[in-house]
Amino acid sequence: MAPKKAKRRAGGGEGSNVFSMFEQSQIQEYKEAFTIIDQNRDGIISKDDLRDVLASMGQLNVKNEELEAMIKEASGPINFTVFLTMFGEKLKGADPEDVILAAFKVLDPEGTGTIKKAFLEELLTTQCDRFSQEEIKNLWTAFPPDVAGNVDYKNICYVITHGEEKEE
Repeated sequence: MAPKKAKRRAGGGEGSNVFSMFEQSQIQEYKEAFTIIDQNRDGIISKDDLRDVLASMGQLNVKNEELEAMIKEASGPINFTVFLTMFGEKLKGADPEDVILAAFKVLDPEGTGTIKKAFLEELLTTQCDRFSQEEIKNLWTAFPPDVAGNVDYKNICYVITHGEEKEE
């Protein structure tokens, strides 16, 4: 068995080390997501699979060009290993958690760990890479403010850098 492992590592094939980037529970969650997206269950995510899963979530008028651009983000057919590699690369490209937290702390001089929803939304829609209304809607769906209108930016930082919410 050892020579087989050594041979696989030496080959340096795409994603050969990708499974070591994630905990087993994360891999299982990504596998579940992959299975949902792979609508025709052929083990490869295709343009049709993306169209079908987006339609099931209410996005009915997705352009062919948009779907093709999503598929082209991969270096080849999107099997589970490629899918996992793509997520690993996205997460790896994020700044470290402490850097993102420091940026948010500039907006939180009292050190409460929260920012007002209206303030954050104004910043995200008027500065630099502006968020669209749909992106803002998705943000508030993923990170709903509390009843006082405060957003827990520490949780946002954790999800950006770890890919899932903290278990409390």
